[in-house]
Amino acid sequence: CGWLDTAVIRYTQALNGFTSINLTKLDVLSVLDEIKIAKGYKYKGKELSGYPSSIEVLDEVEVVYETLPGWKSDISKAREFSDLPENAQKYVLRVEELSNVPVSYIGVGVGREA
Repeated sequence: CGWLDTAVIRYTQALNGFTSINLTKLDVLSVLDEIKIAKGYKYKGKELSGYPSSIEVLDEVEVVYETLPGWKSDISKAREFSDLPENAQKYVLRVEELSNVPVSYIGVGVGREA
């Protein structure tokens, strides 16, 4: 398991044209003090403008992370965005900003209710 990589989301959205994200397992992050989001890459000390086109370059990149505060609370009963703690809302909004793709659905627990 690793941190969400919004650079990959931007790249795959450009290739595939999807129009929204289903952000699942948000509840798994509830136990963390801090949450990282991968927002880009550096190669040989220089920030890349996009996803590397070479597997060799990708193998040598340094991931650039942004760190956000966690929310340390149970979100499994949340059914509306406004039910989420403020820091969880900020995380979702930052994912949208960094990926340039809106989040349409958020998974907050083991239930599958819509």
